[in-house]
This record gives sequence, structure tokens and C-alpha cells, in this order.
Amino acid sequence: MSSPPAPRPRVTPPSLRAKKARGEPVTMVTAYDYPSALAADRANLDAILVGDSLGMVVLGYEDTLRVTMDEMLHHARAVSRARPRALLVGDMPFLSYQTSLADAIRNAGRFLSDGGMDAVKLEGGAERAATVHALVDAGIPVIGHIGLMPQSIRALGGYRAQGGTATAARRLLEDALALEGAGCFALVLEAVPDRVAALITKSLSIPTIGIGAGSACDGQVLVFHDVVGLQDSLLPRFVKRYASLLEEAQRALESYRQEVAERRFPGPEHAYPMPDEEWDLFRRDLEKDPPARLSKKAPVAW
Repeated sequence: MSSPPAPRPRVTPPSLRAKKARGEPVTMVTAYDYPSALAADRANLDAILVGDSLGMVVLGYEDTLRVTMDEMLHHARAVSRARPRALLVGDMPFLSYQTSLADAIRNAGRFLSDGGMDAVKLEGGAERAATVHALVDAGIPVIGHIGLMPQSIRALGGYRAQGGTATAARRLLEDALALEGAGCFALVLEAVPDRVAALITKSLSIPTIGIGAGSACDGQVLVFHDVVGLQDSLLPRFVKRYASLLEEAQRALESYRQEVAERRFPGPEHAYPMPDEEWDLFRRDLEKDPPARLSKKAPVAW
């Protein structure tokens, strides 16, 4: 008999950097609950991001700005209960780190101590270098995020690609270098021209993880619900849907509704049996001594 496979080692920030050094792509998915974390880990993905996009994907908000720390921690704990080998990353929500370094350290620490996360992610470029440095000094691993930053959509004028001009591209490169220098162990590049992302990737020793940033990044991240087709909203051009589970779920629910309406579900195989002798004993007992309330009504229809 063959021996069982050895347990897979946990993914860590150093192991992600090692993958870049070996030229191996990093795979990440954004997930928000226990079952999706189980699925992601069984698919051997390297990292799971508990993203603040849960505000729109599972909470029904119009944007990510309303998401609170308590909501993020609720979903982080659900993901961590899957005990995945994947690196778990908590997304710092709006105003959880911009107000002060003390707030940033306290809230990021909650992701690790209360939420079961291994690291945190925050948005912003060079202006967040001091925050990143303070978090790393406190022992909290950090992933940076530049390009399209959903928490800054009011300032950016909406969900628009970033870095499309020479000036903007240079700013992104300088932001990336500043975040690396501050101690980030990886960097998310969102909605950035592919050639700009490729240059940034070559300029850094830490891995870049792209979402709408081309194939030259060191890794890729997509939202679980987009990958498996659990929502039918208009998708950004950089999303690829690998299944259509929403359609499957609708078909299943329609079949369930129809079978219930036609009394075809539940069937005998879905019921719990009672021994005949116990049923007969139950009937005799009721006929001999019916409950007071029942005796005032019509006789039991056997």
C-alpha cells in the first residue's frame, strides 16, 4: 500500500518571495467564508485574501467604503476556520489605518490576533510607507496595493485603470519602490497597463500580484465569486469566469420548488421511519387519553 501524502507546508511571506525567485507564479483568490476557503485550499492556491470587496459581493453595499473592521473580522474568522495551508491576508478597510499609526497597528493586529490572518493588505503608495514601516516593525506582514484603489474611487473619479500616462506610470513605479523599501513582502497591482506592471515587476525583489495588470506579474488574484460564476453582474474586462454556478444554483432551486409544489419532495427516502409497534402504541395511547386541547377539536384523522 502506498503511504499517504505528506502534509502540505503552510504558505508564508518568505515562501511567496521564494516563488518569485524561482520564477513560479503566485496564485491568490479573494474569498469571504468557510466553504469558499475550503474550496480554494483544496485547489492548492497559495493565498486567500479576505477582501473588503465583500461589502459589494456578499453584503450588498454600493462600494467598499462602508465596510467596518467588525465585518471584516467576522469574515476573516470564518475563512480561518477552514484551517487552510494558504497564506491568509486580511484587507484593511477604509479608515482603519489612515487616521493614525496607532489605529493602523491596533486594527492590523486584530486581524492576526482575532481574525486568524497571517498578514494584512492596505491601499496606497508612498504616502503609506510610514504606515507599512510601523506595521512591519510591530511584527505584522504587509501586502501593498497600488493602481486602481477601490477605497479611493471618490478621488479617482470612479473605477478607472491607472498609470496610463508617462507621469502616472512613473508615480506608480516610485510608489512600488517606496512600499518595497518600507517592508511590504508583496504588492497588488490593480488595473494597470501590462507594460507598466511588467516594468514594476522586474524592478522589485518582492512578488507582484496582478488583477487587471497583465501576465508579467509574479502572480494573479481574482474574486472567488467571479471565478466560479456566483454572480451575474457586469464583469471587468480582466475577469475570466471558469464556471457558472449561479445558473446551476438557479436550476437546482427551480427543481426544488417544482418538486415541493407537486409533492414529489420529500420522498420516502428522505423521511425518518417509526417502528409499527411504537406507532400502534402511540395511537392506542391517544385514543385512550387524548390531550385536553386535542379532545376539544375534531377526532384525530388516522
